[in-house]
Amino acid sequence: MLFWLALGLGLALRLVFVLHAPRIAGDTLIYGDIAKNWMHHGVYGFADSPQGPVPTLIRLPGYPLFLAACFRIFGDDQYTAVMLVQCLIDLGTCVLLAALARRVFGQRAGMAVLWMAALCPFTANYVASPLTETLTLASIVLAFYALERWRLEADPGKGWNRWLWWIAAALAYSVLLRPEQGLLAAAIVPAMVWVAADERGRIGYVVAPIAAVLLCIVLPLLPWTVRNWRTFHVIQPLVPRSATDPGELVSVGFNRWYRTWAVDFASTEEIYWNWNTTTIDIRDIPTRAFDTEEQYLRVETLLNQYNEDSNATPGLDVAFASLADERISDDPARYYLALPFARLANMMFRPRVEMMEIDLEWWRWSHHRMKTAFAAIYGLVNVAYFVMGGLGLVRWWRKGWTSHAALGWSLLVFFLLRCALLLTLDNSEPRYTLELFPLLTFWAGALFRRSEPEPASPIQSSVLS
Repeated sequence: MLFWLALGLGLALRLVFVLHAPRIAGDTLIYGDIAKNWMHHGVYGFADSPQGPVPTLIRLPGYPLFLAACFRIFGDDQYTAVMLVQCLIDLGTCVLLAALARRVFGQRAGMAVLWMAALCPFTANYVASPLTETLTLASIVLAFYALERWRLEADPGKGWNRWLWWIAAALAYSVLLRPEQGLLAAAIVPAMVWVAADERGRIGYVVAPIAAVLLCIVLPLLPWTVRNWRTFHVIQPLVPRSATDPGELVSVGFNRWYRTWAVDFASTEEIYWNWNTTTIDIRDIPTRAFDTEEQYLRVETLLNQYNEDSNATPGLDVAFASLADERISDDPARYYLALPFARLANMMFRPRVEMMEIDLEWWRWSHHRMKTAFAAIYGLVNVAYFVMGGLGLVRWWRKGWTSHAALGWSLLVFFLLRCALLLTLDNSEPRYTLELFPLLTFWAGALFRRSEPEPASPIQSSVLS
């Protein structure tokens, strides 16, 4: 009963977001345009030219492939149908995460994890936005679940079983969704090596299965790499860090200057995303961006030039690069340590209302009291997930995770690798830490672990297995 109630409430929560807070803009339209041109014209690109679609390599093919399948079934631009499919996928992710928690921590913990995952408003919110997040979360949970099942069901000295292929499929598709998801393979493949070496003290017995997984990860990228070479004459197995096509201006200097002061998501939306797109108001730039009055005047002059046509030029980029070098030289610790960790903290703990109609400066109580109160409560719920996840991880560690060491270390390594990657980003976006929530929710399950064996109901045992 509790199982079905959790899923029912989880579905209701997701439908609320789909019906009342859908987000079809920005990257969603980019993915949709690519999917339609790929499906109808055989060109992986944008319909930007009267002569036909223009090829691109700024997005990996994993999500456009999913959208193309949905459009083929439901019709072009039927994003509501896409979001409903994502609802089902996300609920399946919740069940799979609960099944993993049940295997590791017991029946009660599995049910607690199911409720926390199903009613997590932050992951639920993203089913209402056709983006890669929902499928990425599903691939993460599937990979860790399959890892645990592979470990348990592998024959001594061998590694060939059905779960090996689920691991391979999850890791391969995850990389096709987002380039940084190679970190998932970096966490799981060493764990597989550890399990393999544990069997007989030698890894040689299961080299072939692990090599097969690595081959499955690489193989889907080969056609993509060949296509990029033939189309653009560049070796690009993933996507450029700048998310630009060959020949487009990459504003390295402006981005470097932006990193000398950027912390919050508001600056990402008002400054970072607007560069080379629309005008920028210097009043939107916080005072920490200027060490001196002279720097303020220089930036104001540069922005006045830029705002004439909202066009980023190499000359402007060089000028911003000079400003960046000056600020980094004045305070290198700020640039290399303080600001990266401040951006990471902002991505983790900022109220996750970026998908809602709530002001970027949500803390201005005098402007919108109800929205400020809602954002504050939302932020506390977010902090609660991090606190419970952290406490659960500590409890699991202290109680001993010897029998699940490969899973425990791979989860922790993935968490740390992702945080390390986020420290290198220019812009702060809360959605970049969304991939941490399956880990936090799973770890929180350790808080509900019983010391004595638990009887399991037949329904729950069959579903959460």
